[in-house]
Amino acid sequence: MEAVEAEIFYAAAQAAEWVRSLASQRHGALVCENVAVLGAGRKEVTWPHWVLKNLYGPLGLMFGKFPEGEGNPPAPVTFIPVRVAVRPRDPRFLRDTPELAVTVANSADDGRDVLSGLPHDWTEIKQWAHNLLPKQ
Repeated sequence: MEAVEAEIFYAAAQAAEWVRSLASQRHGALVCENVAVLGAGRKEVTWPHWVLKNLYGPLGLMFGKFPEGEGNPPAPVTFIPVRVAVRPRDPRFLRDTPELAVTVANSADDGRDVLSGLPHDWTEIKQWAHNLLPKQ
């Protein structure tokens, strides 16, 4: 499971960097990249999705999570969409994480390396993100 999560995280982070590179260009607000994760479901994308939201939300990127067979209509494969945030509206998708909603509403890409200062091992990155879970 850890290896699958790590690969999903890596692929989605690459997609996020691609979206980031286009965001400031003409029509950049319309850029969206979908990372299809064949053979995976909700449990495999949950942690990578949480980590990515917390790393890239402050820079103005949003991530979705659509497990295969869920939704209306049901997703044909599990995928994680990555897109530029619509700051006035997207915080409503984050109502279960109000601090992250405020962060996205006030986000700006300052060009930083989001992985700077983080460990390189997925298990340690996941532990970092575990500390960001909302208090119950």
